[in-house]
Amino acid sequence: MPGESVVNVEGSCEALCRTLVSQNGLQRETADISQSVLYTSLMGLLLVTDKEKEKLIIGSGRVGLRNIGNTCFLNAVVQCLSHTRGLRDYCLLKAYRHEKFSKEEGKLVEAFSQVLSGLWDVNEGDRVVNPRLFYSIFKEAVPYFSGYSQQDAQEFLRFLLDKLHTEINRRPYIRRTGNEPEQKCAIFRISEEAAAMWKKHLERDDSRIVDLFSGQLRSSLHCSVCSHYSNTFDVFCDLSLPIPKRSAAGEVTLRECLDLFSQEEKLDKDNSPMCERCNRRTECTKRLSIQRFPQVIVIHLNRFTTSRWSISKSTVHVSFPLINLDLGAYGPVDCGPVLYDLYAICNHTGTVNTGHYTACCSDENGWCFYNDCSVTQLSENQLQTNQAYVLFYQRSSTTTITIRK
Repeated sequence: MPGESVVNVEGSCEALCRTLVSQNGLQRETADISQSVLYTSLMGLLLVTDKEKEKLIIGSGRVGLRNIGNTCFLNAVVQCLSHTRGLRDYCLLKAYRHEKFSKEEGKLVEAFSQVLSGLWDVNEGDRVVNPRLFYSIFKEAVPYFSGYSQQDAQEFLRFLLDKLHTEINRRPYIRRTGNEPEQKCAIFRISEEAAAMWKKHLERDDSRIVDLFSGQLRSSLHCSVCSHYSNTFDVFCDLSLPIPKRSAAGEVTLRECLDLFSQEEKLDKDNSPMCERCNRRTECTKRLSIQRFPQVIVIHLNRFTTSRWSISKSTVHVSFPLINLDLGAYGPVDCGPVLYDLYAICNHTGTVNTGHYTACCSDENGWCFYNDCSVTQLSENQLQTNQAYVLFYQRSSTTTITIRK
C-alpha cells in the first residue's frame, strides 16, 4: 500500500546487549556492579526477543490528531514522540508487556500505544486520531492538567515521560530508605564516580524511557580559597537552554545557547554550597557538562521568562543544525565527537496567553508539518523559524566516544 513500510527489528535485542556495557553504566572498570541489576537488564531483553523478531509493518505516520479543547500542546508532543523510533516500535510491539515488573496497572502506556497504533496504521482509513481516552487517563495520573486551559508543551512532555517510566519501570520495588550511609571510598577518576552514580540510578529506575532519554549531567565546583574540586551528578531527560539576549530581529545559534548553559558561573558565599575541604561556604565557580549522553537528547529553548509580575516570551531566532550536531565539546575531556541528527521540532507561535503548538517531524520520505488534524509536507529550509521551542535529536549511529583515562 502507498506509504506502507516494513521495519525490521530483528537483532535489535542483540544490539541492545552490545550497547548495555557502554550506555547503561555496566562498564568493565566497575566490575562490582550488583548481579541483580545485570540479571534484570538481561532478562528484560531476553523476554522481548520473540517480539523483537517480528516484522513491524507500519503506515506513513502522516496522520493528524484531533484537538479536543486546547490540546495542541499534547498533539505536538505526541507527534514528536511518535517519530521517536525506539519508543514507537517498543509501543507498537507491546514489548512493555513482556518486561514490565511494575505494580502499576499500565493504563497510560496502553492508551499511549493505542494512539501510536492509530497514527501508524497501515490502512490509514481515518486520517485523524482522537486522543481523548489517552488524555483522560493522563489527567487522572496528573490532576494538574485537569480542565481545558492551555498547558506548556515541555512541562507536559516531562510529566508524560515520567508517568510512562513509572508504569514500565523494570525495577520498581527497590526504593532507598534515606538512612543509608554515604560511601566515602576514595575515587580517583571522575568516570568511575559517574559510573557509580549511574549504577545506583539504574538499580532504582530502569525502563525504555531511561534507555532512550536519560543522560547524566556533571556539576563541577571549584573553591576559590583552597582550589578543591568537587563533582555532583544528576540524571536529566532534557536540557533547558537559556537564550542569549538579542533584539527581536537578532539571531543566535544553538551553540551559543549551549555555551551559555555550560559557561563557568561565579557563586558568592551566600549562594555556594559548603566546601568539602574548607568545611565552610566560600566563593566558588560552577560549571555544567554532560557526563553521559542519551540516545535521544531533547533540547528545550527556554523562551519563557518569569518575573515578579509577569511572564514574557523571547522571539529570538535560534538557528540549529539538522544533522551532525556535535555535543562532544560539552562532554568529558577529550571524549571526541558526539553527533546527533534532528528528527522532530515542537513549535510555539503567538504570545504567552494566546499561543499555539505545532510539530515538524521527519520520516523516510522527508519532513511534515503537524497542526492538530492537518498534516502537510514541508522542505528543510522551512524548519528554521523563531517558533522552535523543543528540539528532538537522535544520536548518530556513527558516533564513537573515546574518553582518555
